[in-house]
Amino acid sequence: MARILVLYYSSYGHVETMAEAIAEGAGGVAGCECVVKRVPELVPGDVAAASGMKTDQSAPVATVDELPSYDAIIFGTPTRFGNMAAQMRNFLDQTGGLWFTRALVGKIGSVFAATASQHGGQETTITSFHTTLLHHGMVIVGLPYSFEGNTEMGEISGGTPYGATTLAGADGSRMPSANELAGARFQGQHVAEIARKMFG
Repeated sequence: MARILVLYYSSYGHVETMAEAIAEGAGGVAGCECVVKRVPELVPGDVAAASGMKTDQSAPVATVDELPSYDAIIFGTPTRFGNMAAQMRNFLDQTGGLWFTRALVGKIGSVFAATASQHGGQETTITSFHTTLLHHGMVIVGLPYSFEGNTEMGEISGGTPYGATTLAGADGSRMPSANELAGARFQGQHVAEIARKMFG
């Protein structure tokens, strides 16, 4: 049984929604077990509530020490100036011990993201995230063009060969579209199928 972790950070629910779709795709692959968790919040509770952040997320909080128990980890983050959110960066910055023991070498790493606009850093967020995964020796899997939604031109939509994305809008009011959720499910399934071949 290949074990897959969907590990995300979400401020307003966009990445959380994508994570659920990723897990749906991964969990539907026979021979794979999928778990959804999130990284710890760094924003004080009163500040988060005053900012309208989504504080009722049901996914349990992950610990760094549990990461080696998974064969594949699919990371999700909103963008912050073309990079991952501080909460995700803080979590990954605690994985030095795993790097030292080579605990993640050979495992699958994949990334999905949310941005405010089409050109708000969705691709650089994912590709800059890949740098950390490469330092850990992980095998990177993206969202291939066999997902036909990556070439969608009839509507505004996220979706890149580097990983699934969603566009939240400047005020955060736009939730993931059907095409974006389809991309997330495809990515989850794609990672799971590779993980089953490698570890199942």
